[in-house]
Parts: sequence; C-alpha cells; structure tokens
Amino acid sequence: MHDVAIAFPPLIVMRGAVAAVWLYEGLWCKVLGRAQLEAQVVAKVPRFGPRFGQLFLKALGAIEVVLAAWVISGIHPGACAIAQVTLLVVLNANGLLWARDIIPDPAGMIVKNIAFLVLVWACGAIPGG
Repeated sequence: MHDVAIAFPPLIVMRGAVAAVWLYEGLWCKVLGRAQLEAQVVAKVPRFGPRFGQLFLKALGAIEVVLAAWVISGIHPGACAIAQVTLLVVLNANGLLWARDIIPDPAGMIVKNIAFLVLVWACGAIPGG
C-alpha cells in the first residue's frame, strides 16, 4: 500500500475556520443570545451569574468577536493562540465547575475543544500574515 500525500490547507483556510468558530460563539450565541444553554451555564455561577450573567455573556461575546478578527489578521499569531487557549480553558473549567449538571455532554465538549485548540495552536505556530 502506498501513502497518498495531500497538501496542507492554506493558512487562511485554517485561520478562517478558527475565526468562524469564535464569530459564531461570540456573535450568534452570546451577543445575539441564540444559545440559551450558555445563559443557563453562566447563571449557575454563585454571586456572579444571577446578577451579572447577561452582561458577562454580551461582553464575552464581544471579546470572542475581537478574537475572530485577531485570528484572521494574522498579527502576532503565537500570542493570539495563547490568548485563545487560555480563554477556552478558563471557560471550560468554570463551566464544568459550576454547571456540569446542565452541560449535555461534558466529555464531548472537552474532546471537541481539544481538537479545536490543536487547530488554534497550528495557526499560532505558522508565521505569516
């Protein structure tokens, strides 16, 4: 059997995929409020969620939209990757800590986010604007 080599996807395609995830999560799910589960997860954070949950979600959504633009820009890709990894790890850890009981598939969430972060890291490791 022979190995078949395939071309590595262009960097802009990889960045576009990562940016699309942040744009969807930020704009659609949080800013426009189309993912009710996310509001329920934030509401479970003691002393914070019930009081500031909606404001937090809107601000987080705006940050995620900015991340999408940063990814596409290609400016400081390593720092951008570190920021994305940090944000997603913090969000996942807090979601599991405070709202594990309402997250439909916690293990699946972790596996999918690890795969996403591998792509994030690849984008961060490849120089070029």
